[in-house]
Amino acid sequence: SQASNFPALQPSAFSLQLCFGVPPTFSHDESLRLFIIEVDGHQATVAYQPAGAGVLDFQSTYVPHVLRNRLVGTQVVRYALDWARENGQQVIPSCWFVKVVVERMPEYRPLLLGAGSVGDGGV
Repeated sequence: SQASNFPALQPSAFSLQLCFGVPPTFSHDESLRLFIIEVDGHQATVAYQPAGAGVLDFQSTYVPHVLRNRLVGTQVVRYALDWARENGQQVIPSCWFVKVVVERMPEYRPLLLGAGSVGDGGV
């Protein structure tokens, strides 16, 4: 189907826009080592540390109370995982929530350290 050809964040960003009335803003702050989604003036983040050549350790996910239970955490994790895939990085999911997202969305499993080369499509 044609829908599978759209970037992963488009439908999710649309869903958040319906939920909040404004589109979310996604960004990556390399100096702070944060992936950020901003919704209605509030920020949710995924914090990471480099863990060797081509490897990022996703250490924590933070979602402010006002944004919880609205898929914002899932969206910031997906943004971080998409960035890792697009930049040829593998991921160590130290954060429990990142692990949950990867378990629920098998398309991200090839990114996990030890899962094979990034972008090989997995098995």
